[in-house]
Parts: sequence; structure tokens; C-alpha cells
Amino acid sequence: MNAPSSNKPKRLSDLKGFGPKSEDILARVNIHTVEDFMAADPYQLYAQLKDMKGIGLNSIYAIIGAQENIPWLEVAQTRKTEILMRLDDMGIAPK
Repeated sequence: MNAPSSNKPKRLSDLKGFGPKSEDILARVNIHTVEDFMAADPYQLYAQLKDMKGIGLNSIYAIIGAQENIPWLEVAQTRKTEILMRLDDMGIAPK
């Protein structure tokens, strides 16, 4: 069941798995609003962030989880192979 529109996250830090640090990191790639974040392709966003300090593979899981409103750990456990294959196709999979 979808939440009423009044319960939509207003700030990036309101998204599942995100906090103030996430807002700061996303601001570095010009993502300042929930709308900007939701419109972003998670893989392209990860590609922009991956070389920053503190950004690792869990970050792509967190991005997808926040966009889909599910825990990042669930994303990691259920879609890891699919995600790694996509990152490999893009030439940005971890070595």
C-alpha cells in the first residue's frame, strides 16, 4: 500500500537508509532534492560518486534502496549479482 502524499519524504535525509551525510555527498553531484534524487538513474549516480572517499559498493545498494523504499541490505542480498553485472557492463564494477 502506498503512503499518502503528505508522508512523502521532504528531504534526502528522510529517505530510507539516508541521513545528513548522504545529503552532503549528493550535493557534491548537484542532487539537492528528493525529486532530483528519484529522477536520477541509480547506476549513473553511483558512477558519479564512486571515486569519492567513503563511497563503496554498499552505496549503490543504498541508492537503489532509498529510491525503492527498501533497506539497502535487502537490495544487497537479493540483487547483488544483477547489480554487479550492470556495473561491469558500465566498466565500473569493483575489482
